[in-house]
Amino acid sequence: MKIAVPTMGKNGLEELVAEHFGQALFYIVVDEKGNVLEALENTSAHRGGTGLPPELLHQKGINVLLCHGIGPKALQLCKNLEIQVYVGESSSVKELFAHWKNQELQQAGMQDACKEHR
Repeated sequence: MKIAVPTMGKNGLEELVAEHFGQALFYIVVDEKGNVLEALENTSAHRGGTGLPPELLHQKGINVLLCHGIGPKALQLCKNLEIQVYVGESSSVKELFAHWKNQELQQAGMQDACKEHR
């Protein structure tokens, strides 16, 4: 299982979680035990590249996305690509992962999508 967390840097578990999924500079990818697998650069159209962030994660085999905020279109695309999305508030990748591991995060629904993107 591969789990991605959007961040503004690539410092592994100690990195701060980005406020919005699509605008993240990187996605820290961890396994189900919390071991860092890679810092995946966001090369999507949101950062001047091609494709959409959920497509980038899907291409890398990501199964779960943990984030603070996500727009409704990105959330729907994640669902279509079978990427489970969980939302919650935590400062670091390590904290957000621990909340997910302890089943303290809710799986995102459309009611959880960022209001400014509706």
